[in-house]
Amino acid sequence: MTDDRTDPVALVGAATDAAFEFTFDGRTLTALPGQSIAAALWSAGILAWRTTRVGGRPRGAFCGIGQCHDCLATVNDRPNRRACLVTARPGDAVTTQEGHGHAGLDT
Repeated sequence: MTDDRTDPVALVGAATDAAFEFTFDGRTLTALPGQSIAAALWSAGILAWRTTRVGGRPRGAFCGIGQCHDCLATVNDRPNRRACLVTARPGDAVTTQEGHGHAGLDT
């Protein structure tokens, strides 16, 4: 049993709305309202969602504040979105970003 004096949710009286679904590389995942895409991916056990331009090495969230660009993902067909800063929304389609993610932006 949780002691209400030490449970952060109970201390602040927090209540969240119901979880919703989004997809990552075609896989259905859930997120909570207000949760970043990076946090939702972490919650699902996904630690990498980008590969580097040189070598194809996996990357995910590193700094968590939008400064390092390791967490870039393609969200709803828009590449180079910082997953640590983008709030997950119902129905989002997130895909692994390969390399620089600029394909299709020169049109």
